[in-house]
Amino acid sequence: MSLVTVGLDIGGSTTKIIGFRDGKLLGECLVKASDPVASAYGGFGAFLKQNSLKLRDVEDIRITGVGASYIEGELFDLPTTRTDEFLSVGLGGLYAAGIEEAVVVSMGTGTSFVYANGKSVRHVIGSGVGGGTLLGLANKILNVHDIDTLTFLAEEGDLGMVDLTVGDISRKVIPGLTGETTASNFGKVRDTAKAEDLARGIVNLVFQSVGTAAVLASRVENTKTIVVTGNLMRVDSGRAVLASFSQLYGVNIIIPQNAEFATAVGAALSRYHTG
Repeated sequence: MSLVTVGLDIGGSTTKIIGFRDGKLLGECLVKASDPVASAYGGFGAFLKQNSLKLRDVEDIRITGVGASYIEGELFDLPTTRTDEFLSVGLGGLYAAGIEEAVVVSMGTGTSFVYANGKSVRHVIGSGVGGGTLLGLANKILNVHDIDTLTFLAEEGDLGMVDLTVGDISRKVIPGLTGETTASNFGKVRDTAKAEDLARGIVNLVFQSVGTAAVLASRVENTKTIVVTGNLMRVDSGRAVLASFSQLYGVNIIIPQNAEFATAVGAALSRYHTG
């Protein structure tokens, strides 16, 4: 049986890890720890155990992400290559979506936007709005510190208690927009707004900001296909925001299955990239 190529996307405290054997993906693994080194080593060990692998079964390790800079030398004395994060985002997004060209968006602590096709990957732009913004606002406004709690609250929230819409400020139809289109995030926060409403408003603000930048990037690159990846794809109300952008702006926004592992997939695939 052939050996395995492993890809790791190492964040500040979370590592996503996948592997390829004979061109097929093995079971993915996500591990959280107190620091990137601990999460990388712990994640690698968990991945081996989950897939019934030994160190001798691994041929090549590819690492990327902000935490990769903390890894010195080689992991477990195995060949270890540091891979450009934008390249990993692009390759992984296309593979996860099963397409050949797109603007690929990676929503992590911040958000990166890259253009990728079968030949090349290039960085388009980045944004400081992302998961860090989501949790920072939730912390200060709601005293909520984790994404699962925020997601739960947001599902029950009413945006009409928080956001100002086009219908609120215009009696006439504006071409290309609907009455429910947001005119101002947090532009109509009512005194009676509940925690759930504020949570929904926070999610809407972050995902609309990212969605707007993604649409602009797609127009710059002359493509109507956008792939969105990253941990924040677990936020259902955020996914709904992106779906509404597909209809509003006439683009095809794809959120692939297991989107949080796409960059790790791209790191592994970088071994075969020649562009």
